[in-house]
Amino acid sequence: MVADIEGGTYAEGVEENIWDEETGEWRKLHNEELSDLYSLPNIVRVVKSRRMRWARHVARMGQGRGVYRVLVGKSEGKRPLGRLRRRWEDNIKMDLQEVGGACGDWMDLAQDRDRWRALVTTVMNLRVPKMRVIS
Repeated sequence: MVADIEGGTYAEGVEENIWDEETGEWRKLHNEELSDLYSLPNIVRVVKSRRMRWARHVARMGQGRGVYRVLVGKSEGKRPLGRLRRRWEDNIKMDLQEVGGACGDWMDLAQDRDRWRALVTTVMNLRVPKMRVIS
């Protein structure tokens, strides 16, 4: 079935193919190649930037709010065996270390809107290393 959608044609069941110069054959594009071709943002970068935007929002709320206590608080009671559980604050600190913004307390840094927005933009534009499959 072929349909005309906003001036372009769309064929159902047709996949993106590209001519491979090395093999001299047509091949299907992989998800990463399609993402690069259509300039789609990487989901890891989107999650990290949204987490940092949320952290700034909560950091400006104040210490009396419940959400703030969840962000920076430590769980009470006995913890299960194994490694320590990662808190929201730990994830934010790791994100800041990736972009080189770990200069002092992140709560103080979150109060400066321009610097924080620059860090969030940097996180969004970071190139995430591609996972390699070992066979």
